[in-house]
Amino acid sequence: MTEPARCRWAVGNALLADYHDHEWGVPEYDSRALWEKLMLDGFQAGLSWLTILKKRDAFREAFVGFEPQRVANFDSRDVDRLLDNAAIVRSRAKIEATIGNARAYLNMEAQDEPFGPFCWQMVGGRPIQGAPPVPTQTPLSVELSKALKKRGFRFAGPVIVYAWMQATGMVNDHAPDCWCRRTVAAMG
Repeated sequence: MTEPARCRWAVGNALLADYHDHEWGVPEYDSRALWEKLMLDGFQAGLSWLTILKKRDAFREAFVGFEPQRVANFDSRDVDRLLDNAAIVRSRAKIEATIGNARAYLNMEAQDEPFGPFCWQMVGGRPIQGAPPVPTQTPLSVELSKALKKRGFRFAGPVIVYAWMQATGMVNDHAPDCWCRRTVAAMG
């Protein structure tokens, strides 16, 4: 049986293919889920997405389901605990950024600026249908990155933000011949 046409990055690895086929580019509107995915994209900086995907369950356990209310209460003992956890990426800067980003997320909520609607309004509330060649960042990802940083987010530069926008369906960058492109486009 032949494999369906996929984006090139998802060919040749079953875990990547499954992620591609069921998650990547599917519009996500839930604020907490969007925040989790942004945190994971921040951890991916300098690494492959496959590395993060393999460790995703361990990340979820270590960061108590990526519940911002709980992560925001982490202290130096939690940072030390996470630095000792070989199942995740042990970067002090990324761990501390995630804790700070939970606080920034909660601050947005407290200011009546829910994370999900805030991010989606930056793209006009609907997925952007990308076209080749796929960039690493765009003027919109630069703008969204600046807006997040203004609100206290770290590890949210324009390249990370663009990858996150692709992953969460804010941008449909499935290849023109990828079987998912039309399916994801119809979800928008």
